[in-house]
Amino acid sequence: MITPAYARTMARYNRWQNESLYREALKLSDEERQRDRGAFFGSIHGTLNHLFWGDSLWLSRFGRGEKPRTASVKDSVGEFEDFADLAVARPALDARIIAWAEALTAETIAGDITWWSGINKANVSRPAALIFTHFFNHQTHHRGQAHALLTIAGTKPDDTDLIYMPGVAG
Repeated sequence: MITPAYARTMARYNRWQNESLYREALKLSDEERQRDRGAFFGSIHGTLNHLFWGDSLWLSRFGRGEKPRTASVKDSVGEFEDFADLAVARPALDARIIAWAEALTAETIAGDITWWSGINKANVSRPAALIFTHFFNHQTHHRGQAHALLTIAGTKPDDTDLIYMPGVAG
C-alpha cells in the first residue's frame, strides 16, 4: 500500500503546507483567526488546533511522544488557547513527524497498530499501512479546510499541489 519513501514525502509535504498556513494565519488578528466561519471546527484557530491534536495523538500511538493535552475530538479545538504558542509548537511537531517517517521501515508498515480508541471505548487494531495512510489523509483533509478558511479571510497560502512542493523531482 505505502512505502517508507511515501511516508517521507508526505511528512515533508505536511511541513511545507503547515509553513504556508501558519505564515498566512499569523498575518491575521487573533479575532480573525478565532472567527467562526462555519467550518467543521469553526475557526482557523480551531481547525489548526484540531490538526495539531490529531497529529500528536497519532504520533503517541506510534510510540513517538506524549498524547495531546485535551482528551477528545470535541475538545481538540482548545489544544492551544494562545495562537502564538500553537505557532511555536507546530514546527517542532512537524520535525517529530519527519523523524518518525525517516525511521519508518517496510517491516513496520507491514505490521499492525493497536491503540485505545476513545471513540470506540475499546482497543482497536488495524494494519499499519492503513493507519499511516489515514494519518497523512487526515492532515491533508484539515489543511485543505484551513487553506479555504485562510483564503476566505483574504490571505494567500501557497498552492497545495504535492507536485509543486519544493524539492520534488520534475
